[in-house]
Amino acid sequence: MLSFLCAGGDFKSVKYRIDELNKETYTYSYTLIEGDALVDKLEKITYDVKLEQSPDGGSISKVTSKYYTMGDFMLKEEEIKAGKEKVMAIYKVVEAYLLQNPNAYV
Repeated sequence: MLSFLCAGGDFKSVKYRIDELNKETYTYSYTLIEGDALVDKLEKITYDVKLEQSPDGGSISKVTSKYYTMGDFMLKEEEIKAGKEKVMAIYKVVEAYLLQNPNAYV
């Protein structure tokens, strides 16, 4: 399990569970199981990630998210879009760090 304290963000903390890590297929799955991001209407959010080689020699990350709501609560499209934008912002920060520090992931 991974827990994060989120300084300066909308959430104080989140906790993830790593469900699967497959080095052969370059895939991994993880679940957001606790934290402010779940509010009181979501049980969990699962993420399936696949990394693929891009034509320019880099990589492409394809992410599928599944939201598990409680009761008859329905997420609105704009809420999903806002969450996706926050995740993309995190990916951009990680990408920038890795590009500036290529030895960090060797």
